[in-house]
This record gives sequence, C-alpha cells and structure tokens, in this order.
Amino acid sequence: MMPPRPLQAPLARVALATATVLALAAPPVLAQETLTPPASAPISDAATLLADRIEITGQNRITAEGDVEVYWHEHRLNATRLIYDQAEDRLTIEGPIRMVEPGATGSVILADQAQLSRDLQNGVMYGARMVLSRELQLAANRLERQDGTRTILREVVASSCRICASDPTPLWEIRARTITHDTTTHQLVFDQAQFRAMGVPLMWLPKLRMPDPTVTRMSGVLRPTFRTTSLLGPGIALPYFFALSPSRDLTLTPYLAASHSSTLGLRYRVAQNWGSYQIEGALSHDSIRPGKTRGYLFADGRFALPGDFTLGAQIRTVSDPSYLLNYDITDDDRLWSGLTLERVRATELIWAKVGNTHSLRDGESNTTEPMLSGDARWTKVFRPELIGGELSVSGSLHAHRRASDRTNDAFAGDEDTDLFDTESDGRDMVRLSAEADWRRNWLLPSGVLAAAEGALAVDAITVRQDDVYAGDYLRAVPTLGVELRWPWVASAGRAVQVIEPVAQLVWSGKHVKRVPYEDSWLTEFDEGNLFSLTRYPGEDAREQGTRANLGLSWSRHDSSGWSLGVTAGRIYRLDDLGQFALGSGLSGKRSDWLIATHLSSATGMIISNRALLTEDFDLDRDELRVAYLGDGLNFSAGYLWMEQTAFNSETSELLLESGWDWRPGWRSTLSTRYDLTADRAAKAAFGLQYSNECVSVELSLSRRFTSSSSVEPETDLGLSVQLAGFGAQGSSGGPERLCRR
Repeated sequence: MMPPRPLQAPLARVALATATVLALAAPPVLAQETLTPPASAPISDAATLLADRIEITGQNRITAEGDVEVYWHEHRLNATRLIYDQAEDRLTIEGPIRMVEPGATGSVILADQAQLSRDLQNGVMYGARMVLSRELQLAANRLERQDGTRTILREVVASSCRICASDPTPLWEIRARTITHDTTTHQLVFDQAQFRAMGVPLMWLPKLRMPDPTVTRMSGVLRPTFRTTSLLGPGIALPYFFALSPSRDLTLTPYLAASHSSTLGLRYRVAQNWGSYQIEGALSHDSIRPGKTRGYLFADGRFALPGDFTLGAQIRTVSDPSYLLNYDITDDDRLWSGLTLERVRATELIWAKVGNTHSLRDGESNTTEPMLSGDARWTKVFRPELIGGELSVSGSLHAHRRASDRTNDAFAGDEDTDLFDTESDGRDMVRLSAEADWRRNWLLPSGVLAAAEGALAVDAITVRQDDVYAGDYLRAVPTLGVELRWPWVASAGRAVQVIEPVAQLVWSGKHVKRVPYEDSWLTEFDEGNLFSLTRYPGEDAREQGTRANLGLSWSRHDSSGWSLGVTAGRIYRLDDLGQFALGSGLSGKRSDWLIATHLSSATGMIISNRALLTEDFDLDRDELRVAYLGDGLNFSAGYLWMEQTAFNSETSELLLESGWDWRPGWRSTLSTRYDLTADRAAKAAFGLQYSNECVSVELSLSRRFTSSSSVEPETDLGLSVQLAGFGAQGSSGGPERLCRR
C-alpha cells in the first residue's frame, strides 16, 4: 500500500474533477502531484481546493486541514477540515463552515458539520443558519440541499431582527417544523408555522407561503391594514395581489368593518411600450347609508401616438359625495373625467383637453356651473432675424356648456340652482383666440437693461342662453410696452448685494366691449406678475388702458449660505376702467402696495411673506410661509389672511405640517388646518412611525371637523405593520438595533 504523501507547502492547490482528482502544488519549488483525469471528465466542471495542509491517500481520498477554501463556479465554502472521498463522491466537512452562494438571493449558510456532494449542490448540514440577501435569517437543526435549487430546513426559526446574546428574543419570529426555499420560484414555504412577537405566540398557520427577499412581483397576500373610524367602527383590509404577467397585475382588497360593513376594492394595472393604464374602484354595503350600494370608479391611462403625441384618459365617478372621504380614498371634491392630447417640443406646444367636471362641494351646482368644457392650444416660438428678439404665436379654442337651460339667474331656493349671483344659470360660450407676443432686450451703457414688447390678441366669442350677453363678439386688443432695469451690484467682505429698480410702461387698447367672465374671476397680484402685460389668469378678459408698473428689489447673498431678498412694487393707471374687483389689490388708478420678502439660511430654514397694503398702508392681504428641512426635523407652516370681498368672506387660516425624529427609529408627524375666523379646525392628523432593521409600524390618527348636508365629522385611526425580509419591498430601512454587552 502506498503511504499518504503530505504536501507541506504553506498553500496547496487541488482541482477536483468529475471522475478523478487533479492536484497541483502552488510554488514551483515544492513537491507536486498530478493525477490526470480521463478524457470524459470536463476540466471546466472542476472545483478548486485551497488549504494549509493537504494529504492524498491512495487514489481516491483527499484530506484538507486549516483555512480550507473550496471554489466551484461561483460557490465558495470555508471550513476547518474537509475530507473528499472519490468513491462515494462526497465531502465530509467540519466547521465552523461558511458557504456563500451566487445569484440574486446571495444566501450565506453557516453550519457546524456537513456532508455534501462534490459540487456542493446536495447533502446535509447540521447546526445551520441561512441568511438571505443579508435580511432574513433562518436557523435550523438540520439543513438539506437538493440539486442546488431546494433547501429544506427542519425545526427552524425565521426572523430578520438582529439577535443579541444579552437579549436572544427577537421582536418577531416565525417558528416552523420545516421551511423550504426554492431558488427557481423564489418562495419560502412554511409548514406548521407559529408567529411570535417578543416571544409571545400570536398566530398559528398550518401552511404559509412567502416570497424571498429578491422578489419584486409575486401573487399573494399583501400587508394588511387595520382601520377604525367613528362611522364604520374597527375594520381590516387584506389585499391579495395577482401577478398576471410581467406587465399586468390585479389587486383585490376585501375590507370588513364591525358595523356590518363590507367592501371589495379592485385595482388592475397594465404597462406596455405603447402606454399604460390603471383601473381601480370599490363597492360597499355599510351602515352609513343602509340598504344602498356605494362605490367609486377611477381610471387613468397614457398612450403614445404617432408624431410624438401623448393621449391621456381619465375617469372619475362616485356614488355619493361622502364616499371618498368615508373610505379615505382622496380629498378631491371636484372630479374631472375626459381626454387630453399633448405634444411638447423645444419650440412648440400642442395641448388639448375635453371632459366633464362633477362637483362634490356643498353650494356648488353641477347644473349651473360650466362643468362640460373643452380647451385646445397651439404655441410656437420663433426667433426672427429681421427684428431680433423672440416671437411667440399661439392659438386657442375654448368651449363650455351648462346643463341648465335658463337664460337668467334663478333666485335662491329654486331646485337645482346655486345662490343668486346675477349670472345666467344656463350660459354657454365658445371662444377662439389668436395671440402674437414679441420681446427684445438690449444692454445699454452703464449696465442698463432695456426691453421692448408688443402683443396683439384677437378673440371671436359666441355667447348663448344669456339675456344680457347673448350674441357674437369680435375684439382685438393691441399692447405695447417698454421696460428699463438698472441692477446695481456691491461686494463687501463676505456678502454680495444687488439693488434693481424696474420701470415698465404699458399701453393697451381700452375701447373693448366687455364679455362675461368665466375663467378670470379670481386674480392674483404678486411679484410673479408685477411686470406682466396682463394679470388675468384666463383669456376671456384682457387688461386694458395705460399703466406704469414700478418696482424695486434688493437682495443680499452671504458667503456663509444665507440670503435675504425684498421686492416692493405698485401699478399706476392713467384711467380707472373698473376692470378689477375691490379686494383684489389691483382695483382703482393705483393698486395696492406689494411687499414680498424671502429669507433662506444654510441650515434649511426658509421664510417668505407677501403682503398687499392699501393707500393708507392698511393690510389688505397677507400670506406667510415658514419651512425647515433638517436631518431629524422638517416642518412647513403657512398663514393666510384676506379681507372680505364680493367673491369671498374674510379669510384667516393657519396650515401646519411637520415631522420629527425624536429617537433612532421613531418618527412623529403632525398636520392641521385651522380656521381662525370660525374658530375651529377643519382637519387635524397625527402619525407615529417606528422602524428598525426588521419591522416597520405606522399608527395614524386623524379627525375631520367640517360637516355639511352630505359629510359628517369623522375620526379615523389606522395601524399598519410591515415585516422586513419578505419581498424586495419588505425592507424597513430603519436603523439597526445595537447589542449591549
């Protein structure tokens, strides 16, 4: 018998082929032993063995000791001692053992002992722990590998929580008789599963199937949501996801509440190269409206058309005004359904929209408001070489229809009408407009910036079903303007200051017959339109007359990162044409004083304020906003005050949204809207979130205080729990808990 030949090199390399062994010593000066494999054995299927000491016994046995490493394809195994028996084609391994597998799962297996096949794909491991994608840990007494695709763990505990020696009980764990992991289907199948939280058994299931951490789409139950409201009582929503194909899915969400209320929700999504669409809705039988079927249907889609056009479609319908709020679907109180068409290029815009709006607001009639409407616009930008500057040409079409056929305004109390407002309840309108706008800038001596502007707007308007305005109109409004800006820049030390006075003189035709306003009722006066040729938001009204727009801005930019800016301005008119309503800040020969300030700091604080002051410097309107975005704190607050006008009552409202991290993993949110005039809150919401490496818990509490004929005040309490380690979106992303010694 041939005695074993030890290779005493510090590092020896051995390749394990399919039928025999190829042993090579690493340094050329050391002894080497080569056993040539038969021709039928593919060298590419060989494994590589590294160890401090390797002994070859006879022709079919290898023993490796000390820092043993085995490489086969992308598999890697580390151990203390390894014995390979060629006759049985088996590896006997002593630990501690660490095996890393390739692929998206990236599993790591730790064990005390193992008996595996030469390719590491079959066998048994004892005292094993398996980690999937560095998230889910599976600890078992026995681990069985089958063909490299199935791993069966027996008497196993699964958790994604960090386990400390001082506190071995995880926040949550699933104990099971067996867990089978299939790398082809990427599923984990639990047999006789028991769910525990902080060591306390909470649930037992004979069978449980979950995706492994690599899965992004797989049919199954999604995260449940617990919700209780003052109108429906406690309830639970348990969505089930159907992955119909890589580009289609369906989600069914049954919701059961203690008040004998039941709801079935649906969401169907499709995504293709030519576009995507989504349909969602629900049907409910509840105690809020006993004996009636309630529900909603929403649909959205965007589709690519030839010529770079995009078609959009939207459907919004609901059974009653309060359904969307009762089931926390959306706060929208005007639902638009229709089609859009658009194409956007560098110098051209084509846009069209047609549809119907359904209002859920109290006091707003779907009969006397222009709910059915259509708009289309084409805009093209030119840069003519002859006159220079930039020329913008646009054409637009607008049409709307009211469901009412009245030709005057009905008095309050009439059926299907709104309050008395002097406007015809059934007025319909069609408007075709064309506009050309040209502007050119010059740089004059001493740094003065000059500009010339010109515009011509032509409108053809048809009004029907109106005793006052019915008829056809054709009007043209020319506009000419000149502008001078003279920025002064001063740099002193660490700061740069800029002062810029601006003067703009504008003339427009003023002998234009007035047509009824439809989309220009509400006007804004701010620093954004101080130097605009018109301050009307729509095209049914054009600003007329001769006016001077004057303003002065000052800004300071400090090298430390903070900046401060102030803008003040006013409009002076040659004639008072009564174009703007009282309280808008634009009425009369002289507008209100506009004063706007803006402060931002390097730490993330932003404060802005916009105020309109009368001739006597009385406050007409004020809007204050404060925002901060920091590492552990963010909030935004706003205050709005408006004087009473012909279109709205006095407004004094406070808005607040905030969130802060008060401990690692803990976050709170608070939001409210408070009406100071009515001395009551419209809505308030509080949220509490906790997340760490293995779990995410969200608790929400909200209260809607407003009430009307269709909506009652309601309190809503919700709870959602998500466990990390199951599915690619199951990671909580929170901080890891630290083990204390």
